[in-house]
Amino acid sequence: MANETKKTTAKKAATTTKKAAPATKKAPAAKTAAKATAKATAAKKTTASIAMPKLNNATYATGKRKDSVARVYLMPGRGNIVINERPMAEYFRRPVLQMILNQPFTVTKRDGAYDAFVMVMGGGLSGQAGAVKHGISKALEKAEPDLRAALKAAGFLTRDSRVVERKHYGFRKARRSTQFSKR
Repeated sequence: MANETKKTTAKKAATTTKKAAPATKKAPAAKTAAKATAKATAAKKTTASIAMPKLNNATYATGKRKDSVARVYLMPGRGNIVINERPMAEYFRRPVLQMILNQPFTVTKRDGAYDAFVMVMGGGLSGQAGAVKHGISKALEKAEPDLRAALKAAGFLTRDSRVVERKHYGFRKARRSTQFSKR
């Protein structure tokens, strides 16, 4: 019996040394994780060059499109649009999406008259661009009520209520049924 207890303790000691070995292998992974966080903080510092001003005197509006919601703060300025603390050209890289954001300003002939600070979340880039456009239009209307006619005629004040249809029971997608098999 004494031999059996010695064997079991020897087995336990061997298993504990085996478990300890992978822990030392994780140390380089921890170093790479530390490097990744350091790079992320460095990236935040470079994007932090755009300072968020005090939004006390800003005109606020909420824009929505698909699953996206945009909170827009509009202030008199030089035409800078900041989205999620990043410049518009960096956040929306496609020129079409940038054009969508500038449409309310071009229709009302207010290019370069206002700065917009936007927080947008949810959905994809196209839905977010539509939500920001809707929010900017509503904020412009609040700031200058006489612009309502131009914005309404362009259709920018109407919330586009089209959303993705839900998947139905017995179907592969919302309307796509299963493939028919004769045999």
